[in-house]
Amino acid sequence: MQIRLASFMFCLGAALLPATLRAAVLTIESWRVDDKVLWEEVLIPAFQRKNPGTFVKFVPTAPTEYDAGLQQRLSAGTAGDLITCRPFDASLNLYKKGLLERLDGQGRTQLDDFPASAKLAWQTDDGRETYCMPIASVIHGFFYNKKIFAELNLQPPGTEAEFFKLMDTVKAQGKYTPLALGLADRWETHQVIFNGMGPAYWQGEAGRKGLIAGKKKLTDAEFVNVWELMAKLQPYLSKGAATQTNADSQSLFGLGRAAVYPAGSWDIGPIRAQSLDFGAFPPPVPKPGAACHISDHSDIGMGINPRAKNKEEAYKFLTWMASQEFADLYTNKVTGFFSLSNHLVPVLDPVAKQMMDWRKSCASTIRLNAQILNRGRPSLESDFWSVHSLVVAGKLSPAAAAAKMQASISKAAN
Repeated sequence: MQIRLASFMFCLGAALLPATLRAAVLTIESWRVDDKVLWEEVLIPAFQRKNPGTFVKFVPTAPTEYDAGLQQRLSAGTAGDLITCRPFDASLNLYKKGLLERLDGQGRTQLDDFPASAKLAWQTDDGRETYCMPIASVIHGFFYNKKIFAELNLQPPGTEAEFFKLMDTVKAQGKYTPLALGLADRWETHQVIFNGMGPAYWQGEAGRKGLIAGKKKLTDAEFVNVWELMAKLQPYLSKGAATQTNADSQSLFGLGRAAVYPAGSWDIGPIRAQSLDFGAFPPPVPKPGAACHISDHSDIGMGINPRAKNKEEAYKFLTWMASQEFADLYTNKVTGFFSLSNHLVPVLDPVAKQMMDWRKSCASTIRLNAQILNRGRPSLESDFWSVHSLVVAGKLSPAAAAAKMQASISKAAN
């Protein structure tokens, strides 16, 4: 009722304005349907308290329809003023087609409030042009059920050996599923397991940049070792793992039936809603004393439509989005999405704070194939999804996985 009333009041207020002012209504394009209430009840009202003459509408599209629909609207001149940007190639392709505004090269801009590493996901390959302002990243790790850990006298593992000892303990007890991981949706084995646990083996940015430069291959031991680790996970999954979706895994963990849930910080809110007492631990390292690396992946940015009807107001909105106020609101209201700005943000959710604090002791990297490497057809991402689910299911050997994926990289490079 509140949302409908707010929408009615917005429309009424806009209708009562003079014709010259009615046109100044900013529209935000986004795939984040889940954030609609947040934008309408928290973020937009906060902006309008500082800018009472500017109206803003948040108009999301279903994630699966967003990319194609957005490009059509931008090309036709019917898209909104502000464009929520996916990282790397999806937005870079729009920019190359002239469908996103260049944001730098104008003296001091909103981009000065972000470190160079945060802007990487929305820059040209040479780093000379930036077309979206960073908003937030997500961090990969593992959630654990505190009650189960106390019952079985378990501690969060720090190494691979400790991780599998923990898995064996839960399995032997027989009451709980050790690892809430399904194979039906396939993306989890790649984005959460491979990209979550892998950086500690391939040394994060060193391994990722080595692949891009052609100095490393996926058949190198540092990558094969990750597939070997993944091949050992199958005995700890539920009996129905082959048909288990990510929603099923989340429910299995949220209902207290699984000890550990490999996840991303974006899952904090949904798990929190199930009233479970849980904590988080970072991906285990290969052996004692090895350096910790985490996938701290740039996930979401904001750009401007070059044909925006209200470009001046759009820049004004980006300026507010670069502020301390927005960083605080977004980090603590969209739990598990961490501001990429230079502002110091106190994180209120205890699990979100745990994960953000990993940055103090672990080196950050992004998903292995996110930059440049996905440009083949089919993309490396789709190949990874298929290969990784097969490895975890025990249907493809680590060596075969490495050979197949290296062949995919080589094909994309030619």
